[in-house]
Amino acid sequence: MKKKLISILTAAAMVILCACGSTAGESRNTDPSQPSDSATSEESDNEKQETEQQNTDSSAKTSVTDPSGAEITLPDEINSIVVLAPSLSEIVISLDLGDKVTGYDSYSAGLAGLPENVPTFEITNPDMEQLAALAPDILLVTNESLYDQESPFQALIDAGTCVICIPNRDSIEGIKSDIEFLASALGASEKGKSLIDDFGAQLEELADIAADIPQEERKRVYFEVAPAPNMYSFGSGVFLNEMIEWIGAENILADQSGWFTVEGETIAAANPDVIFTNADYMEDPVQEILDRDGWADISAVANKNVYCIDNNSSSQPNHNIVKAMRQMAEILYPDYYSAK
Repeated sequence: MKKKLISILTAAAMVILCACGSTAGESRNTDPSQPSDSATSEESDNEKQETEQQNTDSSAKTSVTDPSGAEITLPDEINSIVVLAPSLSEIVISLDLGDKVTGYDSYSAGLAGLPENVPTFEITNPDMEQLAALAPDILLVTNESLYDQESPFQALIDAGTCVICIPNRDSIEGIKSDIEFLASALGASEKGKSLIDDFGAQLEELADIAADIPQEERKRVYFEVAPAPNMYSFGSGVFLNEMIEWIGAENILADQSGWFTVEGETIAAANPDVIFTNADYMEDPVQEILDRDGWADISAVANKNVYCIDNNSSSQPNHNIVKAMRQMAEILYPDYYSAK
């Protein structure tokens, strides 16, 4: 843009100099039906200034920084979108843009609002030739699709596809920010505002109820993401931990941070009041926990307070987490939440 601006200004200066030279060395045009040289020069300058301003405005509107920190240029028109993350697919659907999706990841298959009979891709190792053949205007990915490569989608970018990376968020506020960014980038700001407002209202409702729960009634929770023998859970700095705290409960592993594997002895020693699992790919994840060796004396197991939570809404960092939050809240505090 800087080089282009210099060229425009140089050209304008040359036109002005030429016009001035002609005025000094020749008589003025006296035919009133013909424009004077100075008028022509002034019109030319105005046209160049208008073009320059239009180019500046266009650049300001389309050049943005995505949530991953990458500088991207948004297309003037969006007719085709490929999505490689179910969390992002759900946002696109809620923005009423599902009809523009021409391909998506295999985990998004079956989501209501997405077209059928379109190509599907692996999240971490998508078929690049198939992606190139689709030539989407927008490709939406998370950091999971980068699979340790510095720029795996550079060929697509060079071919004209705008690749937007939305790293998986660790907080509810970050989820709101991503929805706002995507809505703006996809030309659906008004729908995005409505979506965020509804999301915020539901969160506020849950928080207001949680504030009324006495401290002595608050439950201690263990949330299992993967079952034995390789148990997996999380501590602070994870949106699931924030979800648990938001509804008035305590994660027994909150003194640790991030995602990590868990030892059975650690959970037995912490003695949670309630156990949640979202490992719904098992035949009966609740019974597996109830039958687990060495856990019979854990309060949650002894009292059969073990529950399976919807996997999709509890694992995808988007506005639908409120479904899992409400499900957990009604299990933990039915006298407070179920009546609302």
